[in-house]
Amino acid sequence: MDGVQNLPPHIQGQFMQNLEQMQMKDSLTMYNNLVERCFNSCVSSFRSKSLDKYETSCVENCASRYIKMTQRVGLRFAEHQAMQQKRAADALGAGK
Repeated sequence: MDGVQNLPPHIQGQFMQNLEQMQMKDSLTMYNNLVERCFNSCVSSFRSKSLDKYETSCVENCASRYIKMTQRVGLRFAEHQAMQQKRAADALGAGK
């Protein structure tokens, strides 16, 4: 993201707008995946308009686990990226 400051202002605006759109799309995709996975795993009866106790509990637990897993994957990805950047910086430093 450091390179963004070197772009002309109108390109920076376009870049940031595209980045926001990508983040929104990713958020909606994650939400849709969560809903689909938990619904398919937990809801088995369509006899009433509302979920029964088991289904409600199952959906809450499923959603909680999914969100925790997503956060953990994001954290591990960030750690991996930081390690890759450190290695690249070390390699550049060693090459001088």
